[in-house]
Amino acid sequence: MNLIFRLLSVILGAWRRPKLGVNEVFALSFRVWPLDLDLNLHMTNSRYLALMDLGRVDMLLRSGVWRQMHRQKLGMVLGGAALRFRRPVAPFVRFSLATNVLGWDERWIYVQQVFSVPEGVACGAVVRAAFTKEGRLVPPTTVLNAVPQQDPPSWTKEWAEVESAFAG
Repeated sequence: MNLIFRLLSVILGAWRRPKLGVNEVFALSFRVWPLDLDLNLHMTNSRYLALMDLGRVDMLLRSGVWRQMHRQKLGMVLGGAALRFRRPVAPFVRFSLATNVLGWDERWIYVQQVFSVPEGVACGAVVRAAFTKEGRLVPPTTVLNAVPQQDPPSWTKEWAEVESAFAG
């Protein structure tokens, strides 16, 4: 994690911010710093992915899912990401990151993450993540058994078909 100070801020802040259910929207605020910039002097594409990690950490901590993961000795990995960049984010601009679970199936949890600036959406993304134990995927219901099943959007099946083309 190359954003250690932001990570610490998210972890410590999770104790102060309200606890939310898995099905709610988790919001964080950030500012674009000089180390976030690319040669075009706006936030670099890779920084979005790193900040999305922080949004998911916040969600896991504030929803209590991390506690369940810790008890069961589970990890979490990403299995894919789709991003759409809408507008550049300039230096020192404040922006927000909203993270919410779209649903899950027998293998994946689908999470939407949206970066917003005063002018509107800067970037929208969907990732699919999985719980792991000893290098194997664990069904999301193992952790989310107390949460009513939320089926993922229908397009996730098509996403899986597209990604199967890259299976090696």
